[in-house]
Amino acid sequence: MFQVKKVGMLLVCIAIMGSTLIACGNKDNSSNNTPTSETQATATPAPEQTEETTRMFTDWTGHEVEIPVNPKRVIYHGEVTGDVLALGVTPVGVMKNENGGTVYDDLIADIEDVGFPLSLEKSLEINPDLIIFSNSDAAQYEQISKVAPTVTFNSFAPIAERMQTLGDLLGKQTEAEAWLARYNTTMKEMWALLHESGIKESETASVFTMYPGNRLFVMAGAGLPQFLYEENGFKPVDKVQEIIDQEIGFVEISAELLNEYVGDRIFILNPVDPAALESTNELMESEVWKNLPAVKSGYVYNFDIVKAGSDALSRDWMIEELPKVIIQ
Repeated sequence: MFQVKKVGMLLVCIAIMGSTLIACGNKDNSSNNTPTSETQATATPAPEQTEETTRMFTDWTGHEVEIPVNPKRVIYHGEVTGDVLALGVTPVGVMKNENGGTVYDDLIADIEDVGFPLSLEKSLEINPDLIIFSNSDAAQYEQISKVAPTVTFNSFAPIAERMQTLGDLLGKQTEAEAWLARYNTTMKEMWALLHESGIKESETASVFTMYPGNRLFVMAGAGLPQFLYEENGFKPVDKVQEIIDQEIGFVEISAELLNEYVGDRIFILNPVDPAALESTNELMESEVWKNLPAVKSGYVYNFDIVKAGSDALSRDWMIEELPKVIIQ
C-alpha cells in the first residue's frame, strides 16, 4: 500500500526594527510620531494555504488507504465498468471481456485491458494513481497494492451504494447523485408502463443461465436480477430470496429442481460459450422445461449475458429494452 508522507512546515518570522529619529531643530518634525515610508514596519505575510492532494479512505474490506483527492489515472478491475463510465470517468485500464458484447464496447475500445486476473506488469506500464479492485482476495490485494494505492470495491452492492462510493472515490459526487436521480425517475416510469401493460404488482421472475459442462445456474444477487428485483419490479420466489439473503450472486442447480426456482416469468441469459449455448437450447427442448407454467404461458425472455449486466450503462440499456420484449 502506498503511503505518501506529508511534511508540515512551521514558519516563524521575527522582525525587529529599530529606528533613530535625528532632531533637526524643526519642532513639528520632532513632535511627529508617524513613521516615514522608510521606517514603516511591513507585516509578515501569512503562510500560503496548500491544498491537500491525498486523503484517507476506508475500503470495502476495511483497508485504510491514502488515495488521491482527484485521481487522474484510474484502473477499474471488476464487473461493473459501466458504473465508472456513467460518471464521466475514462479509466486507463479495465478488465475486458475477450468476446466483447457489452453496451459500452465502443467506450473502452482504446483502454488498456489489464486482464483477469489483473496483470501487475500491464498495470505498472500504464502508471495508475488509483486502482479500484472488485475483489476481496487478500493475497491478490497485497500484490496489486504495491503498484499504486488500491481500494477494494463491492460490485455486487446495490446500484445506489456503488455509485455513491465511486462518486466519493473519483471526486464525482455531483455526477453520481445526478445519475441516480435520473435513473430512479426513468425506472419508475418504466415499471409504471409495464404495470399498465398487464404485469401485476406481485408477479415473480427468475433468471437462469448455463455454464460450460451443462451446468445450470439460477441468478440471484448479481447481474440482471438486481435490475428486475428493484422497487416496483418483479419479486423473487422464496428459493431465490433465500440466496439473496445469503448475499450470494448465483447458485448451481439441477434441471430437476427448476420448479422450485421458477417464477411467473423466466429470463434466460444467453451464454457466450458455444457449448453452454448448445446446453441452453437442449434444456429448452426438454420435457421438464416445456412443462413449466411460465413456458406454457409464453413468458420466457432471452438476453445476452454480457449486455444484460447490472452496471449503470447496462441498466440504462435495459430500461429501454425490457418493455420492448415484454410488451408485444
